[in-house]
Amino acid sequence: MIMKKIAILSLSSLFVLSGFFTSCNSVKNANNTQKGAGIGAVGGALIGGILGNNLGKGGKGAMGAVLGGVIGGVAGGVIGNKMDKQAREIDQALPGVAVERVGEGIHLTLNENSVRFDTNKSTLTAAAQANLDKLIPVFNEYSDTNIEIFGYTDITGSEEYNLSLSQKRAESVKNYLVSKGLNASRFKTSGLGVADPIATNDTPEGRSQNRRVEFAITANDKMVEDAKKASGN
Repeated sequence: MIMKKIAILSLSSLFVLSGFFTSCNSVKNANNTQKGAGIGAVGGALIGGILGNNLGKGGKGAMGAVLGGVIGGVAGGVIGNKMDKQAREIDQALPGVAVERVGEGIHLTLNENSVRFDTNKSTLTAAAQANLDKLIPVFNEYSDTNIEIFGYTDITGSEEYNLSLSQKRAESVKNYLVSKGLNASRFKTSGLGVADPIATNDTPEGRSQNRRVEFAITANDKMVEDAKKASGN
């Protein structure tokens, strides 16, 4: 059973027989093989485009990146099954982080409790490195995935400064993971600065939550091709 903090966004409920978009429900402990098979290739692509712009991430952040890679069909279900297992292992490796199984990928949020930067710095602290070390065995085990890293800041300082700082922080995370042996070609980085706050910026606690790094973990071309072969497509 997937632990309760791993939320799963159900996609199969988004289309009725007439083909119209109907609703979006977060469903826990659902079978992603069944969900993926119910979407269909065309429907999956459409879902990625619609939801990527309607889940509070503007389509540009980690959630949009995950949803933009939906394959759909039985192959999508095969991918979803593998992502279920990886999400559980991430949760076990680093308890306390927010792990969301969305579509056929994983949206992972690392807050200041797991990946902390000193004020106005992009250098990883020793504690941040230690927590990233816990994720490396999982990322090695599931090597057929792409990982896009998004950096965010609070509203302290100018927008331009925060945009640059968030990019540097995302790159610091990537560079550290690559230095530990992960393939650099798996990674992309984006700094989004003050965009997409997940808490109020009016309090120290809220600003702390907004200073974060998010991962979008999606299937690479090899995983997609293997899934299509396994599903007979």
